Amino acid sequence: MKLITEEVQKVKFITEGRGANKKMYIEGVFLQGDIKNRNGRMYPVNTLAREVGRYNESFVKKGRALGELGHPEGPTVNLDRVSHKITSLRQEGKNFVGKAQILSTPMGKIASNLISEGVTLGVSSRGVGSLKEDMASGCKVVGEDFMLATAADIVADPSAPDAFVSGIMEGKEWVWEGGILREQLASKTAKKINSLVDQNALEEHKLGLFQNFLANL
Repeated sequence: MKLITEEVQKVKFITEGRGANKKMYIEGVFLQGDIKNRNGRMYPVNTLAREVGRYNESFVKKGRALGELGHPEGPTVNLDRVSHKITSLRQEGKNFVGKAQILSTPMGKIASNLISEGVTLGVSSRGVGSLKEDMASGCKVVGEDFMLATAADIVADPSAPDAFVSGIMEGKEWVWEGGILREQLASKTAKKINSLVDQNALEEHKLGLFQNFLANL
């Protein structure tokens, strides 16, 4: 199964309460079904509805639905990087609207300060699942085995970061082995990257490597 991430820019940052009871939240569409997104992928709404139901029961309702500041390289939620807790996730038509409370953890404080200083942030869902090419629609359809790791990480403006990093992260394979998700690196691409011993060479060939990597996904 592949690690699948989707970024959303149109989320609201809101505050509730005053003084010591003041809390900051992010709110907006976290997931969308039956539509080809800008990553060329489509999530069947029935698959999302089923998985969101499981995620709500197993994580949201039990106070275990956490997200990180920044993008980790795998499906595991790292407690030392947790910045927020997802408090609700509900279906509205083919969209799934979420709300998350910014926590007073070190990463939560960083996120809160960035927001207060006017930094543009978005959210990104993270999960694992198979992808199947659909020739009729020209997109990759996420399989029924899709599982959410988190409905929302907080990420920087998607137009700013280098897409190469995200491409390599999404290209990794994750498989169930003994009840544990384990990573299978895309070895061909890794060997090419490792052969570029200096930064100038990396910068020169980066775009070509990324395009080749995407072609082999």
